[in-house]
Amino acid sequence: MNLSRNLLRPSALKRTLFFLSADMILSLMTLYTAYLLRFNFHIPTQYLSGFWESYLLLMPLKVAALILFQQYRIVWRFYGLGDARRMLLAHFAAYTAFVVLFLLFRPAFGPFPRSVIPMDMVFSFVALAGVRSLKRLILSEHRGRLLPPAVLIGSSAASDALIRAAHGGGLPYDPVAVVVEAGSPHIGSYIGGVKVRSFSELPLLVQRHPDLTAILSDAGDARELDRLVAELEGSGIRRFKRFKLLGERHERLEDLSIEDLLARPPRDLDPEVIRAFVVGKRILVTGAGGSIGSELCRQLLDFGVRELFLVDNAEYNLYAVHETLADPRTVPVLLSVTDRNRLGMLFARVRPEVVIHAAAYKHVPLCEFNPYSAVENNIVGAMNVLDLSVEYGVKKVVNISSDKAVRPTNVMGATKRVIELYAQNLPSGETEIVSVRFGNVLGSSGSVVPKFKAQIEAGGPVTVTHPEITRYFMLIPEACRLVLQAAAIARGGEVFVLDMGEPVKIADLARRMIRLYGKEGEVDVVYTGLRPGEKLYEELLIDEAEEKTRYESIYVAGRSDYPIDRLRQQIAEVLSAPDPRAALQKIIPEYHPVS
Repeated sequence: MNLSRNLLRPSALKRTLFFLSADMILSLMTLYTAYLLRFNFHIPTQYLSGFWESYLLLMPLKVAALILFQQYRIVWRFYGLGDARRMLLAHFAAYTAFVVLFLLFRPAFGPFPRSVIPMDMVFSFVALAGVRSLKRLILSEHRGRLLPPAVLIGSSAASDALIRAAHGGGLPYDPVAVVVEAGSPHIGSYIGGVKVRSFSELPLLVQRHPDLTAILSDAGDARELDRLVAELEGSGIRRFKRFKLLGERHERLEDLSIEDLLARPPRDLDPEVIRAFVVGKRILVTGAGGSIGSELCRQLLDFGVRELFLVDNAEYNLYAVHETLADPRTVPVLLSVTDRNRLGMLFARVRPEVVIHAAAYKHVPLCEFNPYSAVENNIVGAMNVLDLSVEYGVKKVVNISSDKAVRPTNVMGATKRVIELYAQNLPSGETEIVSVRFGNVLGSSGSVVPKFKAQIEAGGPVTVTHPEITRYFMLIPEACRLVLQAAAIARGGEVFVLDMGEPVKIADLARRMIRLYGKEGEVDVVYTGLRPGEKLYEELLIDEAEEKTRYESIYVAGRSDYPIDRLRQQIAEVLSAPDPRAALQKIIPEYHPVS
């Protein structure tokens, strides 16, 4: 039993011997066929000796050429156009060598009809390439009957790559059509045996294939992708994949994510401004293990930071970001920003030139349940960072703020607003202190997107607090680049506001994600009520007195002057107050807690 299994198991040697034997038999048959056609199916006796001499000379030449052009090293099931092209070149080489030898040693050949040479070359190429393509054709036909159907949306190059992958067994779908915009000259033609159709034909395809999947090529921005998906959904398609080209020979098929549709990359990113700000500097990042902090660290390394200090009080997060970055320029520091003495020792030792303060408690309901912890971490910790930066002559400090600081309704937002005031009014000498305010980032640990994904994968329901609740969203990498860009142009005292685009209704986001997962009708959306401190709409500006910068995606909120001694005294009262919310309201009159 084991012996028979070993004999049947594929191997490179067995494949080579099979093709070599097949080539010898087929070459004999094609040469004999060429002779038959040349002599009207009756070969004169005097030409038979020349037939065998020709075969015995031609066969070694052909085998040598096939070896040279790697025709015995291919994987049978993946035989493609490039392999067939090399097969043709091998035939040209073999038959050219044969003709040269024939002309040089013509008397030794005996009677030989020269017209046989081009006929046999054509027959031989078709036969040898055909045998190599046969398994792929059989597998492709068999797989097409078993695999789920798909329509390919996008460029011809991407569609061709996908069809070739499907035929070669590398794509778990059966392409039934390539769909292009109306008016395309390719409509009605074929790519790899798959017909090119217009969008108007999609409803008919959906009727034939109710489980149809749309595979979109990696083209267009998020707005264009969103429009395209909406059009496909209108045609009845509920399953989506995205095809990404990663270079000339590499591609990847992945699920279409809600991040792909919501991403609003800013149009005015200026890498050179960021590089000039970062390159060659010693930079300290607090909260380096968080979603924003870790991405900031990645980008700082990319832009040429000289030395990067990763500060975080969560051991695992700090370990994870340090291991992921794996860069000798990084130094992990396990430290809480609330520990002023140890933080001061760190500043005295490393003397950073730039400090980016991203450490904060950001989860609104948790901060509502633990207001003293939120005040200590978000206010006292930030004050420690700002005070020590001024004391040790840091050139620039960037305080990461939040849209929840605008007319706050929760402790988290109130603490962020207090620190915006502190950063604007702290006497800083040569130290430039700026705050950067933005909304939610897609994919962060506290974002609704990972939560909704988990709920959908578990079969639902998806929980939304209120049918009208809206939020701003931006991708983490783009938000972090804008933070660095704003820091680069800052002169001190500003509160920069990032353009987050249009707000998104969370209920619509949930339903969209359910459709993308193909779970419409299976997973419900359930409303649970607003959580403590949560409000329906987030804002980015306190008033209309903002200033513009030279970048469309960055502008400046109106300045808020506040006596620093009074602010420090009121912060001390917050720390000792029986109810920190009431004490925070004395600093921020626009703070109206909601339960």
